[in-house]
Amino acid sequence: MLCFVSAGLIAYLIGSFPTGYIAGRLRGIDIRQVGSGNVGATNVTRALGKNFGYPVFVVDFCKGLVSVFFASVIARRCGLGPFATDICIAAAGIFSVVGHSYPVWLGFKGGKGVATSLGVIFGISWIAGLIMGAVWIVTFKVSRYVSVASIAAAIALPISMISLFILHNLRSPVLVYFSLCLAVIVVVRHRSNLARLFSGTEPRYAKK
Repeated sequence: MLCFVSAGLIAYLIGSFPTGYIAGRLRGIDIRQVGSGNVGATNVTRALGKNFGYPVFVVDFCKGLVSVFFASVIARRCGLGPFATDICIAAAGIFSVVGHSYPVWLGFKGGKGVATSLGVIFGISWIAGLIMGAVWIVTFKVSRYVSVASIAAAIALPISMISLFILHNLRSPVLVYFSLCLAVIVVVRHRSNLARLFSGTEPRYAKK
């Protein structure tokens, strides 16, 4: 039990690192008071430009990747079997995204968790990560809505994980259930975007 708690706690603290907030402070602003008020890479890019937004995305991506890595190390040190290792990794993945979405340092008001989720998935299965990334890019190119692309990628995640499990690319169904939980977290975090989409007020990236 200590192994799972340690992996979850470490992952939460890694995920809660307020990358977007720090980026805003480097420019002398509180990113929570600008644009959508979100501390994720999308709002940072809109408010501060690509020179800040892209590094924020990379760091948030790495938070998920590093969380999975530490969970794997902890599982190995604890001598866990394959099934228990998957549970440990899944717990770390979820807590890293929860940490990003609800960071203790910012009053539990963080980002949407897309970049961190993508990092987690790449740490678990690069195939699922590529599928998720491809769905995001294609959907964004067609719709020009970041929120729509993020929701589509989240929905594609459990579908790709189920497919990988059927094809025997996953050793247990634990990571399939994990992907479902992760998708729900991301979609729920986008509920305000869904409301704006239905009302026609969601901002769209203009084609250059």
